[in-house]
Amino acid sequence: MMMIKSGINKYISVMVACFVCVTVVAAQQIHYTVDIDTHGHYLHVEMFATELEGTQTMLKLPVWAPGYYIIMDYPKHIIDFAAAADTQPLQWEKVGKSGWLVNHGDNKSMKVTYRVFANEQSVADAKVTTERAFIPGNGVFMYIEDHKELPLTVTFNLPSGWEKISTGLDPVSGMENTYHAKDFDILYDSPVLMGNHTTLFFDLEGRRYEVAIETPEGMEDTPFLEDLKKIISASTALIGDVPYEHYCFIFPGPGNEGGLEHINSQASFGITFQNHNRSAYLGLLYFIAHEFFHLYNVKTIRPIELGPFDYDKEVFTSGLWISEGFTSYYETLLLSRAGITTPEEALSKHNYSIRSIENAEGKIHMSLRQSSYDIWLNFFNHSANGNTRISYYTKGQILGLLTDLTIRKMTENTKSLDNVMQSLYYDFHIAKGRGFTEEEYWSVCANIAGQPLTEIREYVDTTKEIDYVKYLDYAGIEIDMTPYTGQEGRPVVQRSWQMSFRENTACTPMQLALRNAIFLK
Repeated sequence: MMMIKSGINKYISVMVACFVCVTVVAAQQIHYTVDIDTHGHYLHVEMFATELEGTQTMLKLPVWAPGYYIIMDYPKHIIDFAAAADTQPLQWEKVGKSGWLVNHGDNKSMKVTYRVFANEQSVADAKVTTERAFIPGNGVFMYIEDHKELPLTVTFNLPSGWEKISTGLDPVSGMENTYHAKDFDILYDSPVLMGNHTTLFFDLEGRRYEVAIETPEGMEDTPFLEDLKKIISASTALIGDVPYEHYCFIFPGPGNEGGLEHINSQASFGITFQNHNRSAYLGLLYFIAHEFFHLYNVKTIRPIELGPFDYDKEVFTSGLWISEGFTSYYETLLLSRAGITTPEEALSKHNYSIRSIENAEGKIHMSLRQSSYDIWLNFFNHSANGNTRISYYTKGQILGLLTDLTIRKMTENTKSLDNVMQSLYYDFHIAKGRGFTEEEYWSVCANIAGQPLTEIREYVDTTKEIDYVKYLDYAGIEIDMTPYTGQEGRPVVQRSWQMSFRENTACTPMQLALRNAIFLK
């Protein structure tokens, strides 16, 4: 009873703040309060909703998180669900695995409370310890069915001794620890880190940035912050538009390493600065650059299936080789353009990807397009025969390089893959407010290149063997196709696939121009 009364008072305060603060939608309908049980690993969630329609309201909880292509079944963590209007309990029933149908009669507002068990660590799971809480919204905040477009606010009550909240959400002016999202897609796309982590702030090109990191030891001995600024500038310069006012780099400590992209932030586990050689340091920067560039490629430049989201079931797309593979290509390109890596280091990274794909049996069984569409079957699926599958990250990176080389070759280096990405951003995301279809993607490529990329598409849609010699020669790059010895009986002939830059004197001016454009050599 005390919790309900306290929650209503907070909600009324937030409502008043919303009416006087021009940055928050006045017709606020939903407010959450989150309390944290650090020892029991629980989030106590209180939801207050107004302007309810009809006599029943269906509340839903997502079963997956965009960018994490596996059914998470978040509702399994929900306990102690209850609903009330004023102080009167309301009847409710569970519908399916992710729905709660509340009968509120003529009441136009209701209070819902529940607890979320938060003791699994991944980029898509909530985790509460005595020292910190990491909260992705998908498994925590219920939404009203068919009303994901509603604006909302959320207040996080910090446990005693905790001082910091880091998130890409917009703070509500005048309200402590309270944040606003214009809709549930934004809420679910804005993870929160709470605790006593280190926070660093800087402004760059008119935007505010926060680095929230749990393991900063050793950072001061690296050029990390300056390199991070270079990566940001190279990324935003490529597209020419910045779709956020502030961005939060959330770096929780080691454990279950991985990263997940968001429109206003990223959550990247395992970022540390100790015992790093150059290779490990570059790997860290590639990782962060990858998740950062996703704010364009997948969040705004996206296959049409990837938004608005259906959080109840799998969302299938054949375009993840663009969303993830091209992002892997651009993580390499961006570090080159930022002046962080050498041409040889960039070439070596592509070399690793080619060797990984071409020396594996999966290349003769699975096309790049199929690897994208079937990810719901294969994401973290270690029981299936991994030898028969390929990664759309790795082969997609290769196709990014080949596509860039091809467009530059066809247009005498006047156009590139950059122009394709810009067209997809402005002509679809900005002009039409949607993603692109598969055919629209290939049409954009043809328009930029001046002719269809017929063979490149074959490399995507089929398991056709890639003619590396032809494509790499566009930039004066040689590749060693010599087979290893002792390969009798192998389904795939393994080779070194070692790439090298041809001597400048043996290259044409166009080859040198293409090489310099991509590798800055």
